[in-house]
Amino acid sequence: MPHGKPAILADGLQKRFGRTQALRGLDLAADEGTILGLLGPNGAGKTTAVRILATLLKPDAGRVEVAGYDVVRRPDEVRARIGLAGQYAAVDEFLTGRGNLELVGRLYQMPAAAARRRAAELLRQFELVNAGDQPVKTYSGGMRRRIDLAASLVAAPPILFLDEPTTGLDPQSRLGLWKLIARLAAGGTTILLTTQYLDEADQLADRIVVVNDGRVIAAGTPGELKAQIGGARLEVVLAPGSDVIAAARALRPYGGDELRVEADRRRLVVPVSEGAGLLPSVVRDLDAAGLRLDDVALRRPTLDEVFLTLTGRPTAPAASDEQSVAGRGKKGEPREEAA
Repeated sequence: MPHGKPAILADGLQKRFGRTQALRGLDLAADEGTILGLLGPNGAGKTTAVRILATLLKPDAGRVEVAGYDVVRRPDEVRARIGLAGQYAAVDEFLTGRGNLELVGRLYQMPAAAARRRAAELLRQFELVNAGDQPVKTYSGGMRRRIDLAASLVAAPPILFLDEPTTGLDPQSRLGLWKLIARLAAGGTTILLTTQYLDEADQLADRIVVVNDGRVIAAGTPGELKAQIGGARLEVVLAPGSDVIAAARALRPYGGDELRVEADRRRLVVPVSEGAGLLPSVVRDLDAAGLRLDDVALRRPTLDEVFLTLTGRPTAPAASDEQSVAGRGKKGEPREEAA
């Protein structure tokens, strides 16, 4: 990879499917050894972007480079340096886990002995040794995702595209896959992660790009994105029978006109900038006013709030935002996503 260049770069990326404009000048970049989270509501264009980066689609316009190579002019060099794990396991369920990994190795033209060694290594890494000689059709959902991810790593690619890798997994399996992904990044792998789970992006991504209607509407670290919609807020919940008006009077010096009172819930919310050091003085002032509290806390914005503020839509449920891409059309051809 040329020195100083991003491992993944898209500049002004555009793609149309008939009347549908899926990408409208998308820009993104990921430095080597980092995780870039790609977030967006249903049909935002995330999977289309991944498929272009992985050389599975050609862009209509824009510059796209992966590992320093143009994906249109040098697709073979790009393919030799990437791994791709889609929304659904792409392994053969009638083969064993070991057999799948060895088959992928042979497709990469590895000698048989090298393919066997690599399969054994990945089974250990992904904690699948005990299940390695069982057919994949007997695997749980979490095990299938792990073997699929392992298959994408047979050739030890420096760049990995993960398109909603934890869709449909139970919480324990998701946490296990998060650890594997974090370990890969710590080892130097560059990862582009699309996800509908904002806690997943918050946990894993070094930087996040929020996409809506085929274009980037925000980008930054999780902390930077949260800061865009304001700082922390002090939330006070009064005990039953407490005087909400007196509480508002006590808290007004901290929030002025921005103090929000929800009388029916006995809840007061104050935007603040001074951090946790503010809490003791707030509690003293409320106590001096003779007010009893059920709860007092300093809360920071969540990525869910960022997402809702930026897109005007809540995050989607666990089902993929671009299932149409993974679905099959006539004659087995993939259907393109709706924007």
